Amino acid sequence: MARTREFDTEAAVSRAMELFWTRGYEATSVRDLTRHLGIGQGSLYAAFGDKDGLYRAALEHYRTTLTADALRGLEKGTDARSAIRAMLVERVRIAVEDDGRGCLAVNAACERLPVDAATRRTVRGMQDAGRDALAEVLRVAAERGEIAKRHDPHTLAAFLVTFLNGLLVSSKITSDVRALEPLVEVALAALD
Repeated sequence: MARTREFDTEAAVSRAMELFWTRGYEATSVRDLTRHLGIGQGSLYAAFGDKDGLYRAALEHYRTTLTADALRGLEKGTDARSAIRAMLVERVRIAVEDDGRGCLAVNAACERLPVDAATRRTVRGMQDAGRDALAEVLRVAAERGEIAKRHDPHTLAAFLVTFLNGLLVSSKITSDVRALEPLVEVALAALD
């Protein structure tokens, strides 16, 4: 008779996400995970297959929580410039927390690529979703006359995503929002 799972897998994935985010994939052992999650190694393997499976679940959890929140925030903005500024500054604020742990997706790309194809697909999906959401906000803003029409919205969105990735890497070096926020204003000048 099969044993029933005796832990909340969603809560375990959330806790694993925090540990991977803080320590990285390589520096997090299965033993670290089982201790942090309060589960046995057999339970971890039964629920997630292996450390990679739990890592992919953690990245997916990040995508459906923090990344999704950032995209929803873009849709709520009163005007494009304010919405984009708020999204960029909020992403930096989150990245500098806990002594500059950065962004889990950017950290994953820096640590796991080009070797890990599954991580590449997940991170690319997040990047593409962010770029597409930004492109739509920029397209509508250009139609309304809120921003200059001199740039293609997709190219401008790709620039902003690339800028944000660099800013998130920088947040690991300079974990001070006040030092990084002025850079957001420089990037927003591309909207003029």
